[in-house]
Parts: sequence; C-alpha cells; structure tokens
Amino acid sequence: MADKRDYYEVLGVDKNADDATLKSAYRKLAKKYHPDVNPGNKEAEAKFKEATEAYGILSDPEKRRQYDQFGHAAFENGGAGGGFGGFDFSGADMGDIFGDIFGDLFGGGRQRRASNQPVKGASLRARINITFEEAVFGCEKELEITLKDPCTDCGGSGAKPGTSPVTCPKCNGEGQIMYTQQSMFGMVRNVQTCPECRGTGKVIREKCPKCRGTGYTSSRKKIQVSVPAGIDHGQSIRIREKGEPGSNGGPRGDLLVEVNVARHPIFQRQDIDLYSTAPLTFAQAALGGEVRITTIDGEVAYEVKPGTQTDTRIRLKGKGVPSLRNPNTRGDHYVTLVVQVPTNLNAEAKEALRHFDNILNGKNEPEEKGEKKKKRFRDVLKETFED
Repeated sequence: MADKRDYYEVLGVDKNADDATLKSAYRKLAKKYHPDVNPGNKEAEAKFKEATEAYGILSDPEKRRQYDQFGHAAFENGGAGGGFGGFDFSGADMGDIFGDIFGDLFGGGRQRRASNQPVKGASLRARINITFEEAVFGCEKELEITLKDPCTDCGGSGAKPGTSPVTCPKCNGEGQIMYTQQSMFGMVRNVQTCPECRGTGKVIREKCPKCRGTGYTSSRKKIQVSVPAGIDHGQSIRIREKGEPGSNGGPRGDLLVEVNVARHPIFQRQDIDLYSTAPLTFAQAALGGEVRITTIDGEVAYEVKPGTQTDTRIRLKGKGVPSLRNPNTRGDHYVTLVVQVPTNLNAEAKEALRHFDNILNGKNEPEEKGEKKKKRFRDVLKETFED
C-alpha cells in the first residue's frame, strides 16, 4: 500500500470535496483515460483503474470515513471486500455515472427528456445561382423544392381515417425504455429510444393509405428568396419554417439557401471592397487629365495627375459593396491604373516619339518650319497615344 497515491490527489480534489465535486472530477478522468478511448494504452488503462478505485472509495460515505481515518491501511487484507481492483463498488452510484460517461463516449446518453416531447424538424438545404451585380445590390429569386405537409386524409396522424394511434405497449407511451446490463463496474443503467414506436409513444395499427403511415405527403412548391444586398459567395439565407415538419407537434425546420455568386470579368471582391484595373494611354499618364473608370454603379470621371505611373492605385470611396449588417454603409473601390504602351505606331508618331526622346535627353535637332514644327511635340503626342 505504500506506493499507492492519495485518493484525493488521484482525483485532483480537496479533502473537503462534496459528492458532486468528486463525481465531476472522476467523470473527467474516466472520459480521458477510458480504455475504449485509448485502445492498447497501458498507461491510460492504469490511470483509469486508479481513478475508478479512488472514486469507489471516496464516493461511499463509510469507506471514505475509514480512509480518512486509517488511509490505505483500512482496506488491507480485503477489508473492503472484492470487486474491481480488490474493491466493492456496490455502495457507489457507478451505474449512474457510467451511464453518463458511456453516453458521451458512444453517443447514447442518459436522456432525461422524454423522447415524445415536441421536436423541431430538420433543416433543408438548397442552392441558387446569382450574378455578381445581384449579389452587390440584392434581388428576388424563386426556388422550387419538395416540401412535406401533413396528410389531408389522416390529419398528420399516419393512422387510417376513422382510427387513431394507440399507446405503445412496449414503453407505455414514454417513448423510452430503460435497461440494465452487467459490466466490470457492476450493473449499469441506460436509456434508449423505444424501438417499437421510435420515441413517439404511439403505434399505428392501421396505416393511412394516402401517406402510408408517415403522416405527410410531398409536393413541389415555389419559395420566394429575398437575397440581401452585399451577400457573398458561399453564404446562406435562412428561411424560417420551410424545412422538414417537426415531430410530436414540434415546429418545422428551416430552409438554408446557399448562394453561388458568378465571377465578374472586371471586378474582384474582398469583403465589402472591390478591386479592378483601368487602362491609361501614354499621353494621359504623362499629361494628366480626365479619364472614365468603370464602377459597379456605372462609369465615373476621374482626374489623373500629370506623370502618373503604371500600377498607381486610386480609391473611389463608397463605390464598393453594401454591408450586410448596415446597408447604408458601402465599401470602397480600389482601381489600379495601368499605362498601355502602343504597339502600332505610324511614321509620324514614331518621329514624334523620337523628337520627344531627344528633348528629354537634351539632344539638338534641326529646326523645322511652319505648322509641322508647331505640331511637332505635344499635339502629335496626344493625337498618337489617345487614339
């Protein structure tokens, strides 16, 4: 017994811990080190057994009193009886706690709620396709889906007209049955949905011929979908109570409509901001002036500064996407200006460009006469690169 750890230390609780604290501490350790969660892990198995032994003693008032007075020596020579690890857990509420633990581990659980209570129906999912502009400004779409409605012949009961469902004889209308099973920890109580009535508490002796006992009939229906301005690709719109019918008088589920937004040839979206590029002629970049830029709202005029370089980014405030949270707030539109270099120059344009290059490099050229000289630089440059 000398190398055994203190039971309170094993559970990580104070010596004055109450029953609820002991149970909570053990439950956490049991879930963490249970052999089914750690298959083949001998260390985890040993810790599980150690925690189980500690809880088996401390959860029993008489055994806890003996342990507090004499320590591990109180249980030498089998003084505490037999059982798992040399201990008898008949005084501990092991069935209750392992019902909880096994429920968490394997998805069963000790359902304290009656299965025949009203339950909301499952949600349905659908998808619609919209354009980029429809996502930005919102729109109305019509969706056709299959919906279930209560059968008009049986009123949703599933029973043949003139008959009614009867109380399930297996669970007596509770919708659940309790069973016990022997485990290495003793008798474990568990609760499961009644397989006879599937949790409804009622069974149908004669099924309605129209709905075949389901209580529902299916039909195609058209649903109006209001797409809010600013919705993004992959987001969903929830339409209340357009999903599957509930059970036992519960409300219908919801319809979740996922939005698929088409790509745009010009604009790219990031949150509520838009991004695009706009071309500039060489003359516009060098001389400045007004350019027309395409936005989601249409074309707008923008004054370009002289000497604008390619890849210059400008911001058009409030020309982005409306916010879903506040439709009165819009993002911005960021435009990258790209200077386009002409590829097909005629002889006059080439000569003008050479003259321009000579001026920049300080080279002297022979003087020319008349209108050709006047038109030589600025005018020819604008005519050439703005065409």
